[in-house]
Amino acid sequence: MPIWQAILLGFLEGLTEFLPVSSTGHLLLAGHFLGFESPAKTFEVQIQLGAILAVVVVYFGKLWQMLLALPTDPWVRRFVISLFVAFLPAAVFGALLHGFIKDVLFENPVLVCAMLIAGGFVLLAVDRWLAPTPRFSDAMDIPPARALGIGFFQCLALMPGVSRSGATIVGGLLMGAERRAAAEFSFLLALPTMSGAFAYDLYVNWNKIEATDVLPLGVGFVMAFLTAVVVVKLALGFIAKHGFTPFAWWRIVVGSIGLAALTIYG
Repeated sequence: MPIWQAILLGFLEGLTEFLPVSSTGHLLLAGHFLGFESPAKTFEVQIQLGAILAVVVVYFGKLWQMLLALPTDPWVRRFVISLFVAFLPAAVFGALLHGFIKDVLFENPVLVCAMLIAGGFVLLAVDRWLAPTPRFSDAMDIPPARALGIGFFQCLALMPGVSRSGATIVGGLLMGAERRAAAEFSFLLALPTMSGAFAYDLYVNWNKIEATDVLPLGVGFVMAFLTAVVVVKLALGFIAKHGFTPFAWWRIVVGSIGLAALTIYG
């Protein structure tokens, strides 16, 4: 794998992981048109660790305070429970469907484009018209029952092109979270979800990683980390000001261009 491809794919991962535009969809389409094929799509999953660490770095102060307050603060404990119950549905279905997702769904670029477009229209509709009046202005106020609903929405992202952050943000909006709160809950939910996906994929496919893969994986990881740090720092302010409409159109445009390119070039 040329290093420039690792840099490009790492940049795409960091740029899109925490935005509701589907990082996996972008990586799969880029890999398809570049002619890049990693064994069992391991590269695309493993470089997500860089994006995970970006959230840890940006939210380190808040996470540390939560850890210290966990034994004594019921508000913090309830939020941790909310994250846990939101994580469970995707963890269960992701483990059960892992082979089908990697071997079938990840190999269908037309499906990826279709999900990008459909998800864009759904995000547009929810952001503009369908979301109820917000009840939760802080991500930590989302109760476990509503968090479980967000968790089931996250299961939709097992289909490439849907977007994990997009599904959880839509779920958060429909569960009564304000835009910024929905996005921040999605960021923090990424920690257990993406860590679990990384660990499980590494467990299943560790024997497919060769010594020659270490350098491009490392380069992609570092690029994903650096890019994701910038995105996480800027995203909440952008979302609070502009909403999710720009990302909805981003999805529709990328999906349409992808379908056109597949029609022309195959």
